[in-house]
Amino acid sequence: MRVLGIDASLRNTGVAIIDANNGRAHALYFGTIHNPSALPSSSCLVTIRDRLAQLIREHKPDCCALESVIYVQSYKTAILLGAARGAAILAAAENGLPIFEYPPTRIKQATVGRGRAEKNQVAFMVRAFLGLTTTPDADSADALAIGLTHLRSQESAAIGIPGANQI
Repeated sequence: MRVLGIDASLRNTGVAIIDANNGRAHALYFGTIHNPSALPSSSCLVTIRDRLAQLIREHKPDCCALESVIYVQSYKTAILLGAARGAAILAAAENGLPIFEYPPTRIKQATVGRGRAEKNQVAFMVRAFLGLTTTPDADSADALAIGLTHLRSQESAAIGIPGANQI
């Protein structure tokens, strides 16, 4: 199985492609889609969609996994996060990928062992799980963690444990 993991954000969207063969996961790609602060929000959304579509064509993932909607105190932040998430969902849906979502606490639990883990702990564990030579930046690490969570969820679903929420 090949998973596209996305940590959607307007300015720094984390992206990862993880391939799992014979029970061993390895990262084919990870990085961050950076949008400069001077770029209008609408242009950021186009950049996110276009770059994800390019990665999908290049790596041919079987599915997409995202973090579910999170609680934020600012309605402006919520709208921007929702728009970025929408651009990511659109790119995956246009390319025929099934899309799954996971709550942030489940991703941290699956990666670190506790749902309130810090970002640096997630990055450290992702590096260890995947045998990376460098520690990924926070956004890339989150995308890798989302992809790993989906792979584990699929393994659990195969033995009858409820899996992900498909959207």
